[in-house]
Amino acid sequence: MQQAKASGGGIQKILNVITQLLPIIIIGGLLYAGFFVKAEAVITKVEPKAVERRDNFFSLVTLNDQIAWAAGTGGKIVRSDDAGKTWVRQNTPTFNNLQGIAAWDAQTAVVAGNAGLILYTADGGANWKVANTPKSENPNKLFRVRVFGDTAWAVGEFAGLFKSDDKGANWTRAVPESDLGYNSVYFVGQHGWVVGESGTILRSEDGGANWVPVVTENKSSLMSVTFRDAQHGVAVGLTGTLLTTADGGLTWKSIPDLTQEHFLDILWDGNAWVAVGDKGVMATSDAEASAWKVSRMPQGDVAWRTQIAKVGSHYLLAGANLAILEGDKLTVIGR
Repeated sequence: MQQAKASGGGIQKILNVITQLLPIIIIGGLLYAGFFVKAEAVITKVEPKAVERRDNFFSLVTLNDQIAWAAGTGGKIVRSDDAGKTWVRQNTPTFNNLQGIAAWDAQTAVVAGNAGLILYTADGGANWKVANTPKSENPNKLFRVRVFGDTAWAVGEFAGLFKSDDKGANWTRAVPESDLGYNSVYFVGQHGWVVGESGTILRSEDGGANWVPVVTENKSSLMSVTFRDAQHGVAVGLTGTLLTTADGGLTWKSIPDLTQEHFLDILWDGNAWVAVGDKGVMATSDAEASAWKVSRMPQGDVAWRTQIAKVGSHYLLAGANLAILEGDKLTVIGR
């Protein structure tokens, strides 16, 4: 009995010692961890959205019912492979604004922009390379680039009219520099047209080797031109200017009093003409381009629109933002 009491007392003494030492053990462990154990920082990288609220997109191109590219501010190029529902940003070697984009196929495309910059890709946009372009003392800001057959044409400031026959890698000047800006170019076979400042219209019948001015009464700057065949075309411009031709651009007829808003792009979608521009303005007509109707974008959208293209059953819109227009529904991407 006495031995059991002695044993119990010993255990109690041990427990008392442990209780007294426990705070010291804990503090010592914490000090050791603080001095000798290095914590590894966990960094979570947040990738920005491909299309952000602050982006302006000046141009877009569609290839089929699925593939589209768009280009805009800060050297941004994005691509969609699902008719514009989702987009992926592509790396570019510039922060210059990109004003125009065009493509031959899903792998080969070209963009043009500020400071006379032209980029091209041969691998679907995985790599964008700087093209070889004519040097100039003028800024030579480029506004649009378009592809016709194997040839690409770019237009811009100081009579900027450039041609490439090797998928955008090398460019030559088609006309001498002058103090006049060109805003749009279009070709049907060997027939070509250029429009620009102060109502400028140029016409070519030999694939762009020679250009002849066309005189009209219109003096408003023309921003876009498109033809549905070699004879029938539409040009649009500032303060609601809309011109039509049925003789290959030899003569042009003005469609007056549509709107005072600026038209910035004209599209022939295979069934109808569609013009878009400033403050959400939109004008449509049948193939004859004689019965125009002016309206506004759905949901009261008043954004400026620099280009429209059709993909699948709907339209894509570039400008103050990137948007999808399907019937009476407008969806702004990235919002």
